[in-house]
This record gives sequence, C-alpha cells and structure tokens, in this order.
Amino acid sequence: MGLFDSFEQFQRFRDAWSSIRIERPVEVGLFTFGDTELPYYLITSSTKTRTVGIRRGSVTVSRARIITADSLHPELRNFFEEHEDAGFFENLLTRSAAFSNLRLVNDSGPDKIVTDTVEEAVERLNRQLDAEDEDRVAILSAPVEYSGFAIFRYATERVLASAPGNIQELRERGFLP
Repeated sequence: MGLFDSFEQFQRFRDAWSSIRIERPVEVGLFTFGDTELPYYLITSSTKTRTVGIRRGSVTVSRARIITADSLHPELRNFFEEHEDAGFFENLLTRSAAFSNLRLVNDSGPDKIVTDTVEEAVERLNRQLDAEDEDRVAILSAPVEYSGFAIFRYATERVLASAPGNIQELRERGFLP
C-alpha cells in the first residue's frame, strides 16, 4: 500500500465520520469487567433510492478477562461489509490502549423502510423512547453506505468516554498503580 492509498483511506474515514450524527446520545458507561450491551436505532438514508430505513440493533462490548497474545488485538464483528474496512479499523484501534483487548460485536435486524425524512424518523423515535422512559438506547443517523461506520463510531465514543472511569476502577481494585 502506497502513501496515496493511505491518504484515500483517511479521506474516506473522515468523510464517513463527519456524515454520521449521534441524534440521541446516551451516557451509559461500559463495565470494567464483563460485557456491556449498547442498544441503538440506526436511521439511514439513500440518495439513490430516496428511501429512509430504520434498523434496531445492539453492540456488545467485551473486555478480555485474561489478556493473552490472542486477546491483545481488538476484534470487530458484523460492522463492515468489506473485510478491508474492518482491517483498517482493527489496525487503527490496536494503537490505542483503550481498545487493544476489546471485542465489539454488532447484532442488528433488517432495515424497515419508512416514508419519513431522517428528521421525522428521529423525532418519532425520540418521542417513542421518551414515552417509554428509555435512556439507554441511542439514535444514530448516516447515509446508508456508512451504516457500519455509524455503529462503529457510536461504540468507539462510548469506549472512550468510559475509559477514565474504567481505569479508576482498575486502580481501586489494585490492578493499576
């Protein structure tokens, strides 16, 4: 891979990242030990077909209980359609201590096509979640071609936001100085 290829990957990453919106953020912290479920609704839009889709899913974030040579690298499952994309992000995450031993697994249902605009779908889901007094489900929106990126962004932002609390808990339990 040449320098130009890396620049194109970076541009694609930046374009994808900036086209994604976290419409309803959550303040859920990740468990320091064990698995954390991050439920979400993903609203996608397609300029080609002029459709809006809604998909419900959940990302399971698992931390290695015992760190071995096999668990030193992050693992991403069911985020990206192309293996090349997953490899790029796994390589990126390997460079961060917050992600080095995580396994992120995405599980989502099929898209339900709606006649709403993205904004109307977000508003309707917000009303529904408010009526259910639900504060653990995020709402994301993105162009359909960046579906995996949107879910990946949501999960990584939750990991980064949880890292200080997780490190503090590790210190309190005597695992870190």
